[in-house]
Amino acid sequence: MELAIHNWMRAETLEHTLNRINKLDYTHIEIQGTPENYDIKKAQLLLDLYGIKCWGSVTLMLEQRNLLAKDPAQRKLSIQYVKDVAKMVYELGGKVISLVPATVGKIVPDARPEEEWEWAVEGIKEIYKYTEDHGLQIGIEPINRFETYFINRGEQALALAEAVGPNCGVCLDTFHMNLEEVNMFDTIKKVGKRLVNFHVADNNRMAPGMGHLNWTKIINTLKEIEYDKVLSVEFCSPLDRTPANPYPNSIETNPEGLTAEQKKFLEDHGSSAVTDEFYTMLTKKSIDTLKELIK
Repeated sequence: MELAIHNWMRAETLEHTLNRINKLDYTHIEIQGTPENYDIKKAQLLLDLYGIKCWGSVTLMLEQRNLLAKDPAQRKLSIQYVKDVAKMVYELGGKVISLVPATVGKIVPDARPEEEWEWAVEGIKEIYKYTEDHGLQIGIEPINRFETYFINRGEQALALAEAVGPNCGVCLDTFHMNLEEVNMFDTIKKVGKRLVNFHVADNNRMAPGMGHLNWTKIINTLKEIEYDKVLSVEFCSPLDRTPANPYPNSIETNPEGLTAEQKKFLEDHGSSAVTDEFYTMLTKKSIDTLKELIK
């Protein structure tokens, strides 16, 4: 197994992220699902310069992006967005897209369950044809009930993946599993060979090693199912705005390049703008916790 990290958790340039993770011995990045922000040739030059590979990307299902939308035109635009993310990943040499089917933060359905299931299968099948043609894999990612009502558990993601096609996979995330699964280790085993990506954060969504999750057992369970791909670090640090804050240098009071959309997305995840120093500490803590375990 190797280690990747996302770059959607802090507003900074791609080069700044790559420079940091190169120094900390990461090998891969799961690049932000905003293809409109990247010039592919320039991004590839930076990846080569810092010796980092693109592992994949995660869809950022914001605003109107929703494969389950009642409006067919909205569903069509959402499908195109995911295909654009897949195209970016393909052009950067990546392998996987992590797909959350519904809008993150939307917890009220638009239609009957059987209608939404049909729309989800139909939409992902269209994306699946594109990814199969380009040698990519989809990992359907369950997230917790406070962020979506649709796919919360590994068993649900597995059912959806099986309905889409034989090569459609699942992306599990330790933070969400800790909230939703009866037993996360049984879930990892049940998903088994369909597991195509694995996100890591501790129970409090801080870096691995800063909460109470049993990382030795998690990694050993992945080894048991012969998962030999990439672990993708996806902490999204909660920020303490009280005098009890153990990290007084964590809050960035004058963030540069943070768009209103990014700010809302981070705040919807219980975080906000963080300082470079704090973010670098979290990035280092993640690899320090995991690198010996994955050997």
